[in-house]
Amino acid sequence: MTDLVIFSLEPWDAVWRRNQYLIDGMLRRDADLRVLFVEPPRDVLYELRSGRGARRGSGVRTVGGYDGRLIAFQPTKWLPRTAGPLADTLLRSTLRRALRKANVTPNALWVNDPSWAMLVARSETPALYDMTDDWLEADRPAREHDRLVANERILMSRCAAVVACSSGLEASRRGIRPDIRLIPNAVDVARYRRPATRPADLAPGGTAVYVGTLHEDRLDVELVIETGQRLATVGATCVLVGPNALSAENTSRLHETPGVAVLGPRPYAEIPAYLQHADVLIVPHVVDEFTNSLDPLKLYEYRAVGRPIVSTPVAGFRERKDAAGLTICDRDTFSENVVTGVAARAATMTVDDVPDWADRVDAYAEVLRMVRDRGASGSIPR
Repeated sequence: MTDLVIFSLEPWDAVWRRNQYLIDGMLRRDADLRVLFVEPPRDVLYELRSGRGARRGSGVRTVGGYDGRLIAFQPTKWLPRTAGPLADTLLRSTLRRALRKANVTPNALWVNDPSWAMLVARSETPALYDMTDDWLEADRPAREHDRLVANERILMSRCAAVVACSSGLEASRRGIRPDIRLIPNAVDVARYRRPATRPADLAPGGTAVYVGTLHEDRLDVELVIETGQRLATVGATCVLVGPNALSAENTSRLHETPGVAVLGPRPYAEIPAYLQHADVLIVPHVVDEFTNSLDPLKLYEYRAVGRPIVSTPVAGFRERKDAAGLTICDRDTFSENVVTGVAARAATMTVDDVPDWADRVDAYAEVLRMVRDRGASGSIPR
């Protein structure tokens, strides 16, 4: 039995992202693989300051559908990172208890959340670093930025393998890790093309749909407001589907804007329906060094359903600017192009060159085998 511990930036929930698709594929192909999926910790002090009340992490639970071989764990974060080494020590202690409870002895570590870098530094278990975002380019306070720099330095030097999800990330880190491996995102092509019924909560009339996490690091909120206002004048709606990580102020502004509907997250099984029934799929993203590091899942999901796309010139989309059905434009003409696209009511196209997650699972399993073979099983250090 191979025991893999993955430190994820997102929880294992109904909103699937890169980690879930890869882990799901590997578990279904390898009956000897067992995974402890470590979710982001529940931050007690942050929740107290936010007025939500102090709640512990949900602890260890078995995820159904994998014969008990997928175990999720949400730890509790009792101290802020500013507490220094003690904060990491407490997290490692809770992780050791979870491993004992799940009877897991890791053969390999998969790090997607760089805040676990100190564990890698202290552990003899071989590790893999999966880079999905260039957090060094994100707008963060100086202390947090310095911590990110230090964590990445550890991961780059100590991990047996480094994987980048985008060509931008790969190029920016190849000088540090010449052996970095590019494994982009993909989509479950068959599922996204299976005809689905129009969702009941999708606004009547014309729709421009965005699917993805709403976050100031990516989403151009001003552009969404402008687009919604213009769509409202023609009886159409800008529909936002996905988890909301925006500030309370920006959330309120979107809810108050005519022509904007914020639906919140939907289970991954329901997402194709929203995409298939959109008149236009939109990518109103900020264009900066951080978004240049991304390989958006929506690139593959949008193209799989074959609906028209309007995007700002962000990484992933701008490289395909000549593709049929794709309009790349700057923010000054974005809303105009969206309104035009909604009015056109274009027919669905078939896009042939859309990569499937099955191919990415093969590539990732190969890297994981290499990492696992670099060392023996290990315990989590104190």
